[in-house]
Amino acid sequence: MTSTGSKPDAAGPSGGFVRQVPEGDDRTRLVCSDCGFIHYENPRIVVGSVAAWEGRILLCRRDIAPRQGFWTLPAGFLELRETAAEGAKREAWEEARAELEIDQLLAVYSIPRISQVQLIYRARLVSPEVSAGPESAEAGLFNWAEIPWDDIAFPSVHWALNDYRELREQTVFAPRGNPAGEFGDLPER
Repeated sequence: MTSTGSKPDAAGPSGGFVRQVPEGDDRTRLVCSDCGFIHYENPRIVVGSVAAWEGRILLCRRDIAPRQGFWTLPAGFLELRETAAEGAKREAWEEARAELEIDQLLAVYSIPRISQVQLIYRARLVSPEVSAGPESAEAGLFNWAEIPWDDIAFPSVHWALNDYRELREQTVFAPRGNPAGEFGDLPER
């Protein structure tokens, strides 16, 4: 049996879940001690965008943990029954009250430390009118020289911004991935 995505009840159907290697598997899983149901714990999908208006890039100052007070791209967890592009548009609205036109997939980043796969799109803002949503302290549009590089929240934001700059004029390109040897470890502060 496999999970449909719901989290198991701590007590399980009538017994409990234990961590063990199921028969035929090669790693530890949560398994119901009564019925053998296997609850697969899979990576979280994050969707976001590098969105621009006349060369200026949308950034949001986080008003939530982790990295509260630092700047990021509008991004967050993909919701059930939502396409990745729809999720990126929703996150831009929630975090910056920004409406987007998705261009194409810019990058796919793997952050194994926190079990995330990030899908970042290249997008155009429908309008330059942006404002902070409930999870942001501020939202704004930045020229490249104005980006607060020392206060960027996550390594993958640096990657996405640099990939965007390199590919912004190209109409066709393969999505980028993690820079060589980089896995999203946070800088020490």
